[in-house]
Amino acid sequence: MFFELYNQILVYPLLNFLIMVYNILPWQDMGLAIIVVTIIIRLLLYPLAQKSFKSQQAMQELQPKIDGIRNKYKGDKNEQAQKVMEFYKENKINPLGSCLPLLLQLPIIFALYQVFRVGLNTESLDNLYSFVARPEVINPVSFGVINLSEPNVYLAFAAGIFQFIQAKMILPKTKKGNKKKKGSSLADMSGLMGKQMTYFMPILTVFIGMSLPAALTMYWVVVTLFAIVQQYIIKRSFKAKTNA
Repeated sequence: MFFELYNQILVYPLLNFLIMVYNILPWQDMGLAIIVVTIIIRLLLYPLAQKSFKSQQAMQELQPKIDGIRNKYKGDKNEQAQKVMEFYKENKINPLGSCLPLLLQLPIIFALYQVFRVGLNTESLDNLYSFVARPEVINPVSFGVINLSEPNVYLAFAAGIFQFIQAKMILPKTKKGNKKKKGSSLADMSGLMGKQMTYFMPILTVFIGMSLPAALTMYWVVVTLFAIVQQYIIKRSFKAKTNA
């Protein structure tokens, strides 16, 4: 029941949109259609990503003060939590502000994943709307060289490299003057986990990418590359407003 509703609301509309783009393109290249659809969806989700990044930046800027409060009241967990919440309220910070926009994006991202997983399957075309022309055949070869129905090592490594670049951009930079100072154990553990994930996730992405059809890996490459550009633009905009 739930999955059928999910398909009707998100998966099938996105599938129809993908086929519409595929039909419109003069070369009818599914790889190019995946790129176009992914970019359009990411542009529509840009406001949510921008809001998430701003909340994340605000948390990073005030993290030293939050750590100071936690260290000051580390003997009393209840008072510590109360003081931290008061600090959030005074500075108009929602600790979940960076998570909620991302959570809202997840259903759409999973739906896109599902669409690109079955998009090359002719059986999925049975779910096309009456006003969407059904292509006689879907050519799985994109740009003349990439078979989207089979794993592609080059795309897998590209996905891993872009994943690493994005992770490095997200990882908060440690100021030189603070390198030797010890923060709270929670902050230290969080920083250590962040650094470990920076290297672990790209490696995992490569291995997963080598086992998935190239259509999904191409989607992940475009999403990550778009996220890098998006992160760069938002960061510059945030710095410009801060320095103004």
